[in-house]
Amino acid sequence: MMRTKKAQERIDKAFKNTLPLANSYYIGCQSPPLIEQTISQYFDKIVDKYPDNLAVIVNHQQIRLTYKQYQQQINQLAMALLAIGVKPGDRVGIWSPNNIQWCLTQFATAKIGAIMVCINPAYRPHELKYALNSVQCSTLITATEFKSSHYVNMLNELAPELAQCEAGKLNAKQLPNLKNVICIAEQPTAGMFSFTEILTLPTAAHRLELDVISASLTADQAINIQFTSGTTGNPKGATLSHKNILNNGFLMANAMRLNADDKLCIPVPLYHCFGMVLGNLVCISKGATAVFPSDSFDPKVTLAVVAKERCTALHGVPTMFIAELEHKDFAHFDLSSLRTGIMAGSTCPEQIMRKVHTLMHMKDIVIGYGQTECSPINHVTEIDSPLEKQVSTVGRAIAHTEVKIIDELGNIQKIVLPGEICSRGAGIMRCYWGDEEKTNATIDHQGWLHSGDLGIMDDAGYVRIVGRIKDMIIRGGENIYPREIEELLYTYPGIQDAAIFGIANEKYGEQVCAWIQPKADAVLSEDQIRLFLKQHLAYFKVPKYIHFVDSYPMTVTGKLQKFKMREHMQDRLNATSLQ
Repeated sequence: MMRTKKAQERIDKAFKNTLPLANSYYIGCQSPPLIEQTISQYFDKIVDKYPDNLAVIVNHQQIRLTYKQYQQQINQLAMALLAIGVKPGDRVGIWSPNNIQWCLTQFATAKIGAIMVCINPAYRPHELKYALNSVQCSTLITATEFKSSHYVNMLNELAPELAQCEAGKLNAKQLPNLKNVICIAEQPTAGMFSFTEILTLPTAAHRLELDVISASLTADQAINIQFTSGTTGNPKGATLSHKNILNNGFLMANAMRLNADDKLCIPVPLYHCFGMVLGNLVCISKGATAVFPSDSFDPKVTLAVVAKERCTALHGVPTMFIAELEHKDFAHFDLSSLRTGIMAGSTCPEQIMRKVHTLMHMKDIVIGYGQTECSPINHVTEIDSPLEKQVSTVGRAIAHTEVKIIDELGNIQKIVLPGEICSRGAGIMRCYWGDEEKTNATIDHQGWLHSGDLGIMDDAGYVRIVGRIKDMIIRGGENIYPREIEELLYTYPGIQDAAIFGIANEKYGEQVCAWIQPKADAVLSEDQIRLFLKQHLAYFKVPKYIHFVDSYPMTVTGKLQKFKMREHMQDRLNATSLQ
């Protein structure tokens, strides 16, 4: 892929690095200036500029709202939350698949300075309990059910007091901070408000209160908590500000060269930064249209909606693009309107990227890399970069961001030598909610966030991911931390020890594998263990492979050698596939 001299000069000028690097340190450009407004202040200016532009299309709910209509519904929900006692700084959980109510909640909480807490729709009761209690959620907005998850039933299991309490006055033993539960339904459920019901509560006084609060908020205030698991197994609440996530959306919109005429199809989940930042905030940063094809990813529906709405952009992890390209009806859909989008979550195979460029017409697609703690992107490929850079690297530091790669002693590594990727800049989270120790272990005294990922930087600043210091598994874009699953397995009768690691998988990138050591004389069933895990974990964390062993490979100091387990299991699976 040839790059014009003019394009090369533009890139060199933007990134201010015209000479080859000697050390693994790169700083993104410092323009355009960062947005210093809150999400609601910026959103209102976009509404004034593009009142009649389509703001959001929710295909599965048959909803189409202009920016003016969107603003009216957001304000109504913001006032409704004030009416039931939600105050600036209060934590409001959202537990739901993609829908208009999720979108309204994102912007309504920002409007009143409440902190939206994103809860994975696949969570089981014990995961929900930890999430709500660890950040002291006072309010939860929930769907009734989704796929095999019956949210109302799980809530009643955790808080049987709902059956007898008045809506807004929950006093639950297991959820001591939770007072309001709002169910996304037309009719109220025992102990809960219905979403429709609370929209009727605001008065003129709440309008005045909303205006006063909205004007008093600042861009550096916390606005969102995203859970990201750690090696201890307990999720940590990455706390992000207006400035963090609004600017990350704005800078990624610039990388895509998005404008107010674009329509972005968003099949990725809203509870991730991918959906709420790189989807919703990317769109509002330019006055573009956010298009949600379904409540969760469906390749055929996504293709159909792109064709029907003439979307110009499409997001996804590589697994999603593979599913779309390989769908038996792929050729039936006209995707010629597509131009750009973001692919993230894992490295994309070169042959897939070539198909995305040609068969899906997405020649301006960009690759993004980062972590939740970075809001979430700190690296991105440029539209003009060679295909080889797009498929073998995660690009370079985005604007207003520094990236360095360090060795074991903390020194900046020479180029092309591996080390830990660290970043510093506008996207770095404020903290892990209520956990100063873990915050300080992740963000050092100079403000550098240590990713735990191993990377190599070339002399042009492009970074290639080569491994992970933390033993994390990435399955289809979902981050899975082995220790959480191991700790749960330790509670299962008859299990002596458990080791969780990732196995390479063509479709998902990685699959979860469990090596289980039974106690003496214990008789364990693979099916029963898997059923136990399904009852306590989100589906994507449940191991695809379970293998019983008598012992583990270890170092002389007693540390597990998971790389040897992985090699052995990979050989075993390869041998099985050849039979």
